[in-house]
Amino acid sequence: MLAHSSILVTAFVIAVMVLIASGVRDLLGFTMLDRPVFICPIVGWLFGDIQQGLLIGASLEAVFMGIVNIGGASAAECGIASVVGCAFAIMSGGGPEVALPLALPIGMLGQQAKNIIWIGIIGWFAPVFDKLAENGEDKKLTRLHYGLWCLNWGLYCLIPFFAILFGSKAVEAAVKAIPAVIMNGLTVCGNLLPAVGMAMLLKLLWNNKICVYFFLGFVLVAYLKLPLIALAALGVIAALLVAQRDLELNQLLRVKAAAAPAAVPAQGILDEEEEDFFNV
Repeated sequence: MLAHSSILVTAFVIAVMVLIASGVRDLLGFTMLDRPVFICPIVGWLFGDIQQGLLIGASLEAVFMGIVNIGGASAAECGIASVVGCAFAIMSGGGPEVALPLALPIGMLGQQAKNIIWIGIIGWFAPVFDKLAENGEDKKLTRLHYGLWCLNWGLYCLIPFFAILFGSKAVEAAVKAIPAVIMNGLTVCGNLLPAVGMAMLLKLLWNNKICVYFFLGFVLVAYLKLPLIALAALGVIAALLVAQRDLELNQLLRVKAAAAPAAVPAQGILDEEEEDFFNV
């Protein structure tokens, strides 16, 4: 466990976790390895406090679930934010109230560092890729791809390595030096961040046809005090019922389409009915 390891070993392991969360995710496709709900419990387990890892992961997931970095639109890198934020929080003896204020700045720093590496180093090799592709040199192209991957994420993982190596004691001392009033304010602000993340997600997914389920879930949690596990189970049941209803409607439409006369289009029938109505 990292709780009894040297700071050098801890920094190295955290750098490897960032490599898995961000680098391997990109290497194997969009695998979601960087999601806080997945990676933070592993970090907590490495520090011998899986409960805090679960709590921090759930809190950070609520913040980052609405953040998606697509093309040039980038907000924060949740892989490094989750791993380093969770590590700093556990090492300083804190929990989600410490991880939340640290995660977003770390995530934004990580995203900017990634962009600098891509633009300043990796981007210069784009013409080389084009030339190798034109010449059909597949093996050289593959070696260059994996070589640049190692260079890119090797440089990127230096950030969490040195952050843990030189910054853990400073962060721990800073957290302990923060007055209780300010810490309470940070806790309140941190508790607001999941609401912001949920609002960002709802902005992308909002649909007037399904908004009734959102309000149903709100009533179940706010007034009936249902736990999240029970709410998730009800959500699965509702999804199955809706899917079953849609399947039955599709089957009914197919039966009606098969039984309808092929010579008379449906629009023609409607036009005749409208003419009969206005001729009365």
